[in-house]
Amino acid sequence: MPQGIAILGSTGSIGQNALRVIDALGPDYEVVALSAHSSVELLAEQTRRYRPRFVALANGDCAAEFRALVDGLDTEILTGPESLTELAESDQVETVLTAVVGAAGLPSALAAARSGKRLAIANKEPLVVAGELLTRVARENGSTLVPVDSEHSAVFQSMQSGRSSEVSKILLTGSGGPFRGATRQELEAVTREQALAHPTWQMGPKITIDSATLMNKALEVIEAKWLFDVPVETVEVLIHPESIVHSLVEFVDGSVIAQLGEPDMCLPIQYALTYPKRVAGLSKPLRLEEIGRLHFERPAAETFRALPLAYEVAQTGGTAPAVFNAANEAAVENFLAERIRFLQIMELVEHCLDKHDVRGTATLDELLEADAWARRQVSDRVKQKV
Repeated sequence: MPQGIAILGSTGSIGQNALRVIDALGPDYEVVALSAHSSVELLAEQTRRYRPRFVALANGDCAAEFRALVDGLDTEILTGPESLTELAESDQVETVLTAVVGAAGLPSALAAARSGKRLAIANKEPLVVAGELLTRVARENGSTLVPVDSEHSAVFQSMQSGRSSEVSKILLTGSGGPFRGATRQELEAVTREQALAHPTWQMGPKITIDSATLMNKALEVIEAKWLFDVPVETVEVLIHPESIVHSLVEFVDGSVIAQLGEPDMCLPIQYALTYPKRVAGLSKPLRLEEIGRLHFERPAAETFRALPLAYEVAQTGGTAPAVFNAANEAAVENFLAERIRFLQIMELVEHCLDKHDVRGTATLDELLEADAWARRQVSDRVKQKV
């Protein structure tokens, strides 16, 4: 029987690449369910091609248009925010790949974990916002959490060389973004276009800005703490502009194991679906002789405030990571709309963290409440300055 796969967020870049990977893997992998928020035409095109048993459209206002586009297909259509959870809980789904942006994907990720499924995590929110809750639910229900993010996939693969208790350090690599080596003074006048000009990866605008502020690495530090069950001090960040070494693990005997590859998301997506097996796929082999040299350096924590803040947030726990993530999302949205300057992104994040009364071990409702609170704080603060 083929492995039944649900792709939550199938119209985004990760979702589209996941479908390419499944095409290459062949009949042992079946697309059982797809979901999108409101990208009706692309979701309809995917539905016509893959004929999934279920499709979920989170934005119910688009349902009529979508139904008209797929009229005649034998596919069950679910609508509304709860539809993602229904897909995640389906008995016909064995693996849930979640690539839903924002806190909207949290309930379905938890539902997949409660159902004991393999949860392939492509977006940061499940582990950043609800890492403690999600990992506990996964343990209690025999769910396997497999990272899709290239850095965490690299750590996950490298950790196959030893036991968790033998790990002394996790080294997350990052390209450094478009402002590697810049001073805070040089960042004062950064434009939207400059921040969106990533030197290595082609990504959506939000994650590209996160790369420019190094918030992407900050969030990955918090993710790694929960995903690999290590103290946050064990996790370090290295700037690696070539983006060939995707991350490294140092073991207690001094061995350092790394995963290398071309900067291509298809490989970590494929490994999340085929783990623990490795099979031929879309990714081309790495030719080190063509790369020539690899460089590594420490990030400038005094310039990129997101990194030191991440360690504080991870140690605080509770609702602090939810506020950290949501405040950043809201601030980045304002920067992309050119309402604030580049350095104000982190200023707004720090403002929210300073004002927030942290709750300890939090329920999903409390985490979502903290998320909404942070977004309101950013909005109010921006309005006051306009």
